[in-house]
Amino acid sequence: MIGKIHKQMSHDSWLFSKMATPEYTPFVFLLLLFQSSVWGFPSCHATKPGMLNVHLVPHTHDDVGWLKTVDQYFYGDRNDIQHAGVQYILDSVVDQLLKNPDRRFIYVETAFFYRWWKQQTDDMQNTVKQLVNEGRLEFVNGGWCMSDEATTHYSAVIDQMTMGLRFLNDTFGHCGRPRVAWHIDPFGHAREHASMFAQMGYDGFFFGRLDYQDRNRRMVAREQEMLWRASESLTPPMADLFTGILPNGYNPPEGFCWDQSCDDPPIRDDPDLEDYNVDDVVTRFLHIAHGQALVYKTNHIIMTMGSDFQYENANLWYKNLDKLIRYVNQMQSNGSEVNVLYSTPSCYLQELHRANLTWPLKGDDFFPYADSAHDFWTGYFTSRPALKRYERISNSYLQTCKQLEVLGGPISRKGPFGAGDSETLSKCLVYTLSSHSSAMAVAQHHDAVSGTEKQHVANDYARKLANGWAHCQVLVSNTLSSLSGSSAPRVYCEHLNISVCPLTETSKKFSVNVYNPLARPVSWPVRLPVNGTAYRISDAKGKAVDSQVGLSVLIMVVICRSSITFAMTVIWKGVVLSLESFVSRFLGLDFLRVTFDPETGLLSSLSNLETQQTVKLSQNFYWSRFIPVISQFLVSALTPFPCLIPHPLSPSLHQNSVVQEVRQWFSPWVSQVVRLYTDSRALELEWTVGPVPIGDDLGKEVISRLDSSINSSGVFYTDSNGREVLQRRKDYRPTWNLRQSEPIAGNYYPINSRAYIKDDKDQLTVVTDRSQGGGSIQDGSLEIMLHRRLLYDDVRGVGEPLNETSDIYPEGLVVRGRHLLSLSPPATAADTHRPLAQEVVLQPLITFTDGELHPSTRLEFSGLQAVLPPAVHLLTVSQWDQDTVLLRLEHQYQASESKEHSQPVTVNLQKLFSTLDVLGVSEMNLSANQWKDEMTRLDWKAESGTHHTGVTNQLSAYSAL
Repeated sequence: MIGKIHKQMSHDSWLFSKMATPEYTPFVFLLLLFQSSVWGFPSCHATKPGMLNVHLVPHTHDDVGWLKTVDQYFYGDRNDIQHAGVQYILDSVVDQLLKNPDRRFIYVETAFFYRWWKQQTDDMQNTVKQLVNEGRLEFVNGGWCMSDEATTHYSAVIDQMTMGLRFLNDTFGHCGRPRVAWHIDPFGHAREHASMFAQMGYDGFFFGRLDYQDRNRRMVAREQEMLWRASESLTPPMADLFTGILPNGYNPPEGFCWDQSCDDPPIRDDPDLEDYNVDDVVTRFLHIAHGQALVYKTNHIIMTMGSDFQYENANLWYKNLDKLIRYVNQMQSNGSEVNVLYSTPSCYLQELHRANLTWPLKGDDFFPYADSAHDFWTGYFTSRPALKRYERISNSYLQTCKQLEVLGGPISRKGPFGAGDSETLSKCLVYTLSSHSSAMAVAQHHDAVSGTEKQHVANDYARKLANGWAHCQVLVSNTLSSLSGSSAPRVYCEHLNISVCPLTETSKKFSVNVYNPLARPVSWPVRLPVNGTAYRISDAKGKAVDSQVGLSVLIMVVICRSSITFAMTVIWKGVVLSLESFVSRFLGLDFLRVTFDPETGLLSSLSNLETQQTVKLSQNFYWSRFIPVISQFLVSALTPFPCLIPHPLSPSLHQNSVVQEVRQWFSPWVSQVVRLYTDSRALELEWTVGPVPIGDDLGKEVISRLDSSINSSGVFYTDSNGREVLQRRKDYRPTWNLRQSEPIAGNYYPINSRAYIKDDKDQLTVVTDRSQGGGSIQDGSLEIMLHRRLLYDDVRGVGEPLNETSDIYPEGLVVRGRHLLSLSPPATAADTHRPLAQEVVLQPLITFTDGELHPSTRLEFSGLQAVLPPAVHLLTVSQWDQDTVLLRLEHQYQASESKEHSQPVTVNLQKLFSTLDVLGVSEMNLSANQWKDEMTRLDWKAESGTHHTGVTNQLSAYSAL
């Protein structure tokens, strides 16, 4: 069976049935049956040609954590913080829908709905299924949450969408499949999200927030609805997505909010009473409807009737909406040409499609987002950097856990270390377990990894991630025990980032097990805290592994084959190793050379010895004082000050056969290690920042800035959710003439995994280990914000400043991270930064066992028969059910970015895995909720004169049976 990944930057997904190798119980072939995706719009109310049709969309926006935790929001706890109880919203809405078949409601957050659904009786579940089948209750978006678009990685977004959509598909069939993506609250919108939505089969996308200047221009030009061409690599219309901007964010028109949380007067329709107001209500509504029609293109307009956590008492809303529809439509007998109806986003979208118009084309994204001249929502790109890093690590853990469940077979789910079956794993890291929400999926929420939540909510997200990983460890231990034949307890050192691992610090003999989740070999440095002075290390074949001890850290570089687990034995030798002193400001190895300024101790140049390139390069840390009104969302507008202490740096050099590093101290709260490993094509900058001082009563933002000799001409590049790269230009927006009011904040963009600057000869790329914000404020420079500590609330609803402390760091949070720098010719730079970024996202999992290994222990195992081609990334290997596995392979190169790798690739699926026999394969869409050959989407026409730069590429998911 051959699977061909036809296009650059494509995802292919298969669902395949498998047969285990002889040592496992054979699997029986099972075909997963998905109902046909052919579905019309039978539940939509009729509209009236020649009239202005106003589509009223009752909805609630239920944050999966923000001011309260997920659990508190569901149960309605801690109403002293915010009055909100999701379970009561769903109870009330279902009750009100049953009272009038004309009524409609949409629901978005599957994490909440799943929890509510599990508490319902069979009769209530059947009632809700009927409402869904009749189109009276419609699911939109359908992911586990409404993900953030700036700080999320595409792999985690795909997972959380798949999880929610699978539940809806399993529970409601094709009638439960959302046709519309609905991101009404995220603070800016990524092109990669639109691309993914298109490849998941969505017909359209609606959102509420965009830059105020962009909105104003679009209102005048009547371009608030458009065709978003969301990929430069995929052939249209593969990543084309109809996109609409909602008129009031996601709130109702002013004066027409009838929730218990609102103050607007109800419709008083008894003419015998003094406060009769029907005429006034109708007049005001008609005025608003006609005004809205002036800034949209068709005779159909949409109004969102709801907002945050509304409809807890749905009777208030529906009683007044029923009256509004009746009294406004009665005016038609007096010549009114306005028709009001209950509707849903998919019904509204259907009418726009029937209009058969051409639509303006958009090819960039919607970042950065500003709601006024001096309020740019760009600070959250970096907010809560520790949580952002923990989320990224947890994603790596989850992917590894899924792979090992498949490779280990049934014993992974029930083995010597307990029950770690897929149901337990799903409940802990996918579905909810008791009162806990899913961990990784919920962490993608636009008030989770974004860092825009209250502190106690951020703590709850982290706790759930930790609990989820604890359950995963059972499955990992079972699988590694089965594959190695050793039942020795596995040790997980989860504090290696701060050089803490009790086993390696106390044991004189232990083994290190390394699992590489990538489908290609990687060279990975392993750094372990130790108390000995020298160690003897042998690999799985008994060969010595070069290692060194310095500053109580054992350092070695291991070559990890694809999808492999192997063990190394470490024995304390007790020999003192002498360290060379700092003798030169020259630092270089096989591929890169770094020089330092003897006066300042700062970087002064970077050379690629293979390509004979050299650029002048300096790097320093800076901080900005914070004006009082800015916090989680917004970035400072002040010019940054250097963190450098008054006297020159006193760097120290530590070098051996494994690594060379220079340690720099910039201030009492900022330090850095500049590090080069043997055979590395990337320079590592390991920064440590904090506690950020606040004794001057000023909040601070801390950046790392690279200044180079590259002639970047005001242009730099950032990735979109870790996939395609977009060009950015200082003080410029592709779709309108920007009036720049904030020269720093207005030029900051999200950096999810990489950013770079280049000229005709040189490209300097920085790969990050978490989502951060950054920009190129000066030609040849690239700055990335690392940490933020703020003392004032931003008046955007959170109600507290971003001032993180912890029990360990009561004086303020200390954050450590890495930037990996590469220097290459622009034509070949992607050949380095693409695989490098994947290595950072999916890093090897390191576990330990104490003492001597049993002679029969299997020391090496690979789940793949052969290495995948360099252009192919193994995105997903996940147990779908007992007999089937979900596989996603990704062509990871963008069109034309690599002469060698931006080409179609063929993969033989039958010869892919070492422990599985593939019996059958069926291709699915990206979210694995539709068969690919049954996926149909609405066709849209772009305005004449538009063009595209697409090539034959696709982003899809394969399901193999």
